[in-house]
Amino acid sequence: MFASSFRTATRSKALKPSVANQRRNLSIHEYLSMNLLNQYDVPTPKSKAAFSASEAKEVAQNFGADKLVIKAQVLAGGRGKGHFDGPNGLKGGVQMVDSPEQAEKYAAQMIGHKLITKQTGAAGRICNAIMLAERRNPTHEYYVAILNDRGLGGPALVASRQGGMNIEDVARDDPSAIVTTPIPFEDGLSKELAMDIAKKLEFKPESQEKAANIFINLYKLFKEKDATQVEINPLAEVEGGDVLCMDAKLGFDENAEFRQQDVFKLRDLTQEASSEVEAAKYGLNFIKLDGSIGCLVNGAGLAMATMDVLNLQGGSPANFLDVGGGATAEAVKKAFELLLADGAVKSIFVNIFGGIMRCDVIAEGIIMAAKELEMTIPLIVRLQGTKEQEAKELIRNSKMKIFAYDNLDEAAAAAVKAAQ
Repeated sequence: MFASSFRTATRSKALKPSVANQRRNLSIHEYLSMNLLNQYDVPTPKSKAAFSASEAKEVAQNFGADKLVIKAQVLAGGRGKGHFDGPNGLKGGVQMVDSPEQAEKYAAQMIGHKLITKQTGAAGRICNAIMLAERRNPTHEYYVAILNDRGLGGPALVASRQGGMNIEDVARDDPSAIVTTPIPFEDGLSKELAMDIAKKLEFKPESQEKAANIFINLYKLFKEKDATQVEINPLAEVEGGDVLCMDAKLGFDENAEFRQQDVFKLRDLTQEASSEVEAAKYGLNFIKLDGSIGCLVNGAGLAMATMDVLNLQGGSPANFLDVGGGATAEAVKKAFELLLADGAVKSIFVNIFGGIMRCDVIAEGIIMAAKELEMTIPLIVRLQGTKEQEAKELIRNSKMKIFAYDNLDEAAAAAVKAAQ
């Protein structure tokens, strides 16, 4: 299926996974992506969603075709190779369906259960809906994505004749199989350029114009909807001569929510970590990791550097948590609640460089959290910058077991030692 973390460094023709940063992107379910593609005249197999086993049976009865595909609607790649939770959980989130009764049976095994894939980890992700789609037989599968490319300073269309598989593996094993084309941001893809891409990908002559029109319309969607990613894997030539988007992953820039409210209404919070959803309510950027040292930092760059220093000292961060430049004492307290809710956290490292964010506000939040949450795990703090002395005075006067450091390496070493 598609690879959710795919990004491209086109100049070296090497693909690299994205890293955590302040920008968060909205993903929507496949059935919603298909609807949006159709709004932009991008052809897909006929499909319809269902939210219960009985509804799935009804959809299959009225579909108008006997041979269908049922797909679990979970925001994770590798659905086909995944499995549902439970000792007798269904193997595979994508199944072939030949009757309404079979659609009902599979839907009952999917809806309300967690699908576990390589991307979800052991926790899995809840399936609240399925999508039934007509079964179309591909004669050839391609990969197509439109992404923002840092190396080019703008959008690019990334494509390959080797679709329907993990694109990172393709790029690693055969970089020449990846075709990257810069797209003029304002003008988009011209028909001439789109046709040239279709020829490079060796679409059949009778399919080249169909493919070119798809490329053009995918970019229109990308630009008009403030997308960060439009990924089609596979884009297929099918029996009968059609060119169809068989599977889709769309991502949208959360900074554009104010002008893309119709898209953001499609958000499914059940597919997101509850801690990350809660953090967002307080303006916190939080991503759960697997380590034992809770991190609270201001600024994405400093947060990444802090995580690196902890690793260099032999430790492992339990999270990425950026409180930003305008956090209140209450938001800092919420940050601590999120850290303490993770039973794996053995120490907490606060690393603040006060610029816009004042150190004394952070100190007030630290003290409030330590008192009200009755923290018992070691708390290591490094505060520098605006209102630094006032912050240190507040900590001293609190008479709490908060260990303050000025040197970053020493503070990180202390946090690592405390977590052991």
